[in-house]
Amino acid sequence: MAKIEGSFTEASGLQIAIVVARFNDLVTSKLLSGCLDCLERHGIETSENSKQLDIAWVPGSFELPIVSQALARTARYQVIITLGAVIRGDTPHFDVVVAESSKGIASVSRETGVPIIFGVLTTDTMQQALERAGIKNNLGWTYALQALEMGSLMGVIASASNQDK
Repeated sequence: MAKIEGSFTEASGLQIAIVVARFNDLVTSKLLSGCLDCLERHGIETSENSKQLDIAWVPGSFELPIVSQALARTARYQVIITLGAVIRGDTPHFDVVVAESSKGIASVSRETGVPIIFGVLTTDTMQQALERAGIKNNLGWTYALQALEMGSLMGVIASASNQDK
């Protein structure tokens, strides 16, 4: 039996893209900050001149899948992180945006084979979103850890596959 798992310490060679929604940027900018902090502490260069990391901004969470797809198709990135915040309002708009962004991101990941981390907060209130973006803890950090693990895991799988040939 083979035990296949990723690692957080083998992340230094990963190429990562982050796609961030501008809508609710009070929340998404905090998620991005937590994400970048985690990546940097795990050996990913996060400066303006980074060759390992690219950040793309989109209008809202609905647009996350199409830009993730375009980035994944470049074959440059081993993992993509999406960051957004959809907060329930008085209309069904919340349900539409959440459903389409989540289905779209999952579809792109399966289609391209590039892991895409679903870092879209779906909350009832702005207070809940802010708590998840830094007041109590910052889920941006968690999304970055997931990305590091998945990027590493996909590399392990590719290496094992190449050794079997």
